[in-house]
Amino acid sequence: MNNIGRAVGLVVGGAVSFAVFETARGEPKFYSNILMPTLQKIISAETAHNLAVKAMKYAPVKKCNNLDVLRTKVWGKDFSNPVGIAAGFDKHAEAMTGLSRIGFGFIEIGSVTPLPQDGNDKPRVFRLSEDEAVINRYGFNSVGHEVVASRLKTWRDYDKNTILGVNLGKNKTSPDHKGDYVSGIRNLGEFADYIVINVSSPNTPGLRKLQGETFLRDLLYDIKCAKDEEKFPRNPILLVKIAPDLDDKDLNDIANVITDKTYGVDGLIISNTTISRPDHLVNHNKNETGGLSGKPVKNMSTSLVRKMYSLTKGNIPIVGVGGIASGADAYEKIKAGASLVQFYTSLIYNGPPIVSTIKSELAELLEKDGYSCVNEAIGADHLK
Repeated sequence: MNNIGRAVGLVVGGAVSFAVFETARGEPKFYSNILMPTLQKIISAETAHNLAVKAMKYAPVKKCNNLDVLRTKVWGKDFSNPVGIAAGFDKHAEAMTGLSRIGFGFIEIGSVTPLPQDGNDKPRVFRLSEDEAVINRYGFNSVGHEVVASRLKTWRDYDKNTILGVNLGKNKTSPDHKGDYVSGIRNLGEFADYIVINVSSPNTPGLRKLQGETFLRDLLYDIKCAKDEEKFPRNPILLVKIAPDLDDKDLNDIANVITDKTYGVDGLIISNTTISRPDHLVNHNKNETGGLSGKPVKNMSTSLVRKMYSLTKGNIPIVGVGGIASGADAYEKIKAGASLVQFYTSLIYNGPPIVSTIKSELAELLEKDGYSCVNEAIGADHLK
């Protein structure tokens, strides 16, 4: 019996040692084929999300190197690479250092609301593993401006170089949506390199109507005035994040607003999650209420990038988001008109090594096509 016990102990110990070694080494196949699927079988989606944020916050992570071909400049700001983490992962400004060290070229936190709020009832996050997708209805769960400002101040005291975006939302029961966004500018703008006006989440009642031309003009005018009054030292740029579920009239209206210099919009993030449900979804969670992200959104968001690049005549930089899980996916969005790209869902299924994988694959594709930098490939599809 003692021999059996020792044998079992050796097997378990060996397995644990192997897992620790492969985790620390960052072996992509170990993450995507073993570690992440195993964790998903034993841990709920939201618990896994929270643990991932803590891991990025506390775990020692070896800093990744960047490739010269991926260096780029957008809005006069230097990016070590064009691949960022989308809003929704680090909602409460906890993991910026770890996210930077695993190789993201820029970090976006939030959405952050003025006052703390719990968001929607649990469960509110659902994996669609067979579809490489996620449905969430978090509903802007947030610790609020005061807590986030304190965390960002502490972080900025020792990291002044990482490019940071702050994604702003409104409180669910707020009677003053403009006041909520303006307070976000005033309270968090000093720490940001860019500020995102999120009017496209499907999980806050009435929010998406703010994408309408009249509402959007009214909102952005007040936001621009507030930003101009503050004169922040980092001079954050202003981006608007839009939904993929917009018709051609909506897109034309948005293009008219953001190209009007009166409103001071510097760029677009395309796109947020979708409320549509493609027929090819197979996972049993496919009919859950909320926003769908991941692979099923890829073509929808890329098409929208292409349309908005054309409507704005390539004069408004675009951050392409939705379904990126490879360098080819990122490259597709860049050629469609994106200056930068972001992802989040593929991190859930592949773990941190996916960041380096996407970057190395993207670099290979750029060099294969004869490009010396990312900027040369932006909007290449429109030149054909």
